[in-house]
Amino acid sequence: MESYVIFVIIATITVLSPGPGVLLTLTNAIRYGAGGAIGGILGIAFGTFIVAGVSATSLGVLLAASSVAFTIMKFIGAAYLIYLGIKLWRSPAVKIDQDGFTSTGKPRKKRRQFLEGLTLQLTNPKAVFFFMSIFPQFVDYSSNYSNQFLLLVVTYSALVVMIHMLYAHLAKMARGWLSSDRGGKIVNRIGGGTFMCFGIGLASATR
Repeated sequence: MESYVIFVIIATITVLSPGPGVLLTLTNAIRYGAGGAIGGILGIAFGTFIVAGVSATSLGVLLAASSVAFTIMKFIGAAYLIYLGIKLWRSPAVKIDQDGFTSTGKPRKKRRQFLEGLTLQLTNPKAVFFFMSIFPQFVDYSSNYSNQFLLLVVTYSALVVMIHMLYAHLAKMARGWLSSDRGGKIVNRIGGGTFMCFGIGLASATR
């Protein structure tokens, strides 16, 4: 039980730390409200579940051992982050009414945001290495491995949902100004530039 508490603390700090996933949640919350960010948050959480599963299989070992596989995944992830950055940088400020609809009258696109969050998490090779390095420290291999693994993964994914929803509600408080012409342009440029920096940083990262 003590090791589980330590895992929860480490996982909470990790999820709280700023990164592409947090930025995506903040952007969606500002543009579509806290409820409109749910799709992306669930995509990130589900992607976390898949990445954790990958890290426990031979595919995770392959990514850890093969520099070619790591490089391919790294550049795919970097390209996707840069794509998101350019897309956000060029986006106009979005007007949002009280019902959570954009100025074009279209409802929030939760399915598209889910796929964005999922893709963001699946194309990050660093996430695989995080789970490969952290999980073994909290697993008792003399007991049932599957149950322990499932508990840790579900805990981490649940923390992703809860913490990202907290970020979304915090962003919602400022969405009135940030969805104005001036504020929207500023947040789009800052968010887009940050995404591109994350992409460049990932592309130049080593193991």
